[in-house]
Amino acid sequence: MTTPNTIEVEGTIVTILPGTMFRVELDESQHQVLAHISGKMRKHFVRLTCGDRVKLEMSPHDLTKARVLYRLDRPSQDNRPARRKHQRFRRGGRRH
Repeated sequence: MTTPNTIEVEGTIVTILPGTMFRVELDESQHQVLAHISGKMRKHFVRLTCGDRVKLEMSPHDLTKARVLYRLDRPSQDNRPARRKHQRFRRGGRRH
C-alpha cells in the first residue's frame, strides 16, 4: 500500500546490481533511478532480470531512488525453444 505523497511510475530494468538493487530507466522521462525490491517481493522470491518492466514507488523528496512494487507482464518470447520434460527412470536406470 502506498502513502498519499508518493509517486508511482513504470520503468524497465537496465542493470542488476549487488544487494537486490537495480538501475531502472523510467518510461516517461528516460531518467535512470536506483531501485530496491519491496518486502513482499523479497518474501515471495520474485525474480527480476534485465528488460523486465516494473512498477516503482518514489518519494517526492529524493527522485533518484525508488522501490520496486510489481513486476509487470513480461513481453512474449515466441522464439524461445520449447521446454523438455524431465525423463523419469525406473530402478535399474531404464527409462519408461
